[in-house]
Amino acid sequence: MEELRRHGPNLCEAAIRVHASQVADELDAERDKWSKGFTRRRLVQGAGFVGVAALGAQLVTSRVAFAAPEDNKGTLIVIFLRGGMDGLSVVAPGDDPNYRQMRPNIAIPMAALLPAGRGFGLNPAMAALYPFWQAGKMAAVHAVASPDASRSHFQAQDALERGAASVAVRTGWLDRVLAQMGPGTTFRAVAQGSALPRSLVGGEQAIVLNGIRDFRIDNDAMRSQTMAALQTLYTGLDHPLAGTAAGTIQAINTAQKIANSQYRPAEGVQYPGGGIADRLRDIAQLMKGGVGLRVAALDVGGWDMHTNLGRVDGGDMRNSLTNLSEAIGAFATDLGPLLDNTTIITMSEFGRRVQENGNVGVDHGHGNAMLLLGGGLNGGKVHGNWPGLSPGALDQGDVAGANDYRDILAEMLKKRFNVQDSAAIFPNHQFKTLGVFKG
Repeated sequence: MEELRRHGPNLCEAAIRVHASQVADELDAERDKWSKGFTRRRLVQGAGFVGVAALGAQLVTSRVAFAAPEDNKGTLIVIFLRGGMDGLSVVAPGDDPNYRQMRPNIAIPMAALLPAGRGFGLNPAMAALYPFWQAGKMAAVHAVASPDASRSHFQAQDALERGAASVAVRTGWLDRVLAQMGPGTTFRAVAQGSALPRSLVGGEQAIVLNGIRDFRIDNDAMRSQTMAALQTLYTGLDHPLAGTAAGTIQAINTAQKIANSQYRPAEGVQYPGGGIADRLRDIAQLMKGGVGLRVAALDVGGWDMHTNLGRVDGGDMRNSLTNLSEAIGAFATDLGPLLDNTTIITMSEFGRRVQENGNVGVDHGHGNAMLLLGGGLNGGKVHGNWPGLSPGALDQGDVAGANDYRDILAEMLKKRFNVQDSAAIFPNHQFKTLGVFKG
């Protein structure tokens, strides 16, 4: 172990360098064999060197695009609120007597809501976002649902992120969006987190980035040696991962330059610390750095509020919404003019039941609210068909799914990103336009 430590600043990089040296020696020996004549035995021996070491997970977890750069034609940011956000607490039908009757402890009084029109109001915890609503940069769609009516978190999330009810559709909807958008830079698609979300699974390439400052090689003085070692590991004999490795190295180099720069948000902008705020701050830095970011996916957990959802003056919903709103508000302000070329959309696997439970919370339901922020919106409105909360309008005690989430996404893709083939993104669906976006 001590011997290994001499070769790098840490064990991971030292192991890569030692292995690279061994591979280089073996490749030289193999080339020497092949130069003296081709035989089936030597072909088999050569194949043994194709499966050399995998890129260390401690350095980067990635699937990286390796294509010619292009200008950024707009950025889509999808924030998945995992756990089943209660849309009735976020965009509340404060004028509906059924809402107040079925939620005697957790309904938000109309006087406390931020006016949103059509008898709705935004939760006062969203005060940081309300200026965007008033400026026409923010909108909502209520009673949004997937045709998959499962109340299982896993199944509902899977269906939503596939963009199809059928399990025969194996890729994620964002992966299919990337295929329609065409090639881009190494950083055209980023998943902020520790794993690739289901929506980006497929043949297109995306980087999983758990913080720009962690996407790096340790020790600036010794980085070039490690990068050279990585290149050695994935070259020679038409290595099947050569393109991916080259793209990964390119991504590390780009991220290193960005991370080393002292990012300063726009004047007056202060991101709240941690979690979603840090990830949005990284995305702002990537966008301002001109790396060609087209799609970013982020997860925010903690929305499964069976207990202590709370009232307007406290509880888990107020805390979570305040954190989310302040983070998105800081990000949108930080972007400045770039916000006009950006679309931010929130999704959640399902809504909650209308009737509150005995623990000052709500159980798994169906229809939900979707929030949108950015340019090109018919903003300051709650869009979509609203079935209401009368007993006859409910779907087994839930908000009915009067608006299919695929219609909203397809309209957004057409009008904001010129992705016209909606059927390629969301197969076997008859589309309706809700007028959420201009044009």
